[in-house]
Amino acid sequence: MLRPGRAHNGGMRTPAAIVVAAAALAAASCSDGQHGAAGGAVSAPSVSVPATTASTGPTRGTGTTGGTSPTSPAAPARRAVIANHLDVPWGLAFLPDGSALLTTRDQARLLHLRAGAEPVNLGTVPGVVPGGEGGLLGVAVSPSFTQDRTVFLYLTASSDNRVVRLTFDGGRASVPEPVLTGIPKAGNHNGGRIAFGPDGYLYVATGDAGDGAASQDRGSLGGKILRITKDGHPAPGNPFGSSPVWSYGHRNVQGLAWDRSGRLFASEFGQNTWDELNLITPGGNYGWPTVEGRAGRSGFVDPLRQWHTDDASPSGIAIASDGAVYMAALRGESLWRIPLRDGVTGEPRRLLHGAYGRLRDVVPAPDGRLWVVTNNTARGNPSADDDQVVAIPLTELR
Repeated sequence: MLRPGRAHNGGMRTPAAIVVAAAALAAASCSDGQHGAAGGAVSAPSVSVPATTASTGPTRGTGTTGGTSPTSPAAPARRAVIANHLDVPWGLAFLPDGSALLTTRDQARLLHLRAGAEPVNLGTVPGVVPGGEGGLLGVAVSPSFTQDRTVFLYLTASSDNRVVRLTFDGGRASVPEPVLTGIPKAGNHNGGRIAFGPDGYLYVATGDAGDGAASQDRGSLGGKILRITKDGHPAPGNPFGSSPVWSYGHRNVQGLAWDRSGRLFASEFGQNTWDELNLITPGGNYGWPTVEGRAGRSGFVDPLRQWHTDDASPSGIAIASDGAVYMAALRGESLWRIPLRDGVTGEPRRLLHGAYGRLRDVVPAPDGRLWVVTNNTARGNPSADDDQVVAIPLTELR
């Protein structure tokens, strides 16, 4: 099983030896914003975080300054660097105790993050075969985690993309077991976001893996949003009978979020013209590869909002306590805030433009802040602190 390792702070990136299981699993817009092996002994990732992590502003490469620990009950929520010096971080999900799990795509490591503490390396996930935009991608925590201790991961294996699950007891993670296999893989358009909906089922965002025709083929798992049980079976009530398909006609979905009424929203990479924010309806056909952006054509669902690809390249999205959609933009190097009322969007507002470079994910934290994950080490111009996870109060984003 995966065994814990700790990344040490103190001004230098000090590796610590950890042991991981030797068992492995059987096995143009891209997710990085360009439009148109596990086993053995490894080193802990080069990550560090100051014991006190209050930051005074969004300027890239400025590091952190001293202040009150964000974990103090008396401390107001402030902007804070949760972790830095990360290598291609990808997905983030919170545990019931307010800590979080973070995946790193290329190193296939699973990290345990807590505000005001050093990240803990839980080890390298077996069976991951990184390549292009594939690797260790999304992470989702079971809604009944306090009982079943189960975590789900989306990863690229030797022959496919797949969903696996493991158990995590706070210090050790088990060897993952496959839940859903056979999702098409490629150098790009691998999808990768997974999240539990308010109905308790797991939603899986997949890409077309470079084969646009697969998006319109309901027999393929590519270019879809899938809805499955924790055991990987099609969830009851899916629109196409015994199929796991919830919606189709997608190019590369990497953001999933629900509003207070249980409506599902998804972000999607366009090709050369339009990126999208969509309201997802069961059985809906979102048009790819026939249409991109708004088309007004019968049989296809138009996006709620669309952006030129230079301004967005959207990855993770979140719906925060203020009811707005927040969308992480890679090529656009921004966090877009889209007002939301009764499923209708207001005028988008561009935030943090250039402050942290490319943004991969955004997740609401239990304390009301948004944790934003940067993406500059894979493709971009990394600062001395990149990549980072930064917690930002909503009061700084309205």
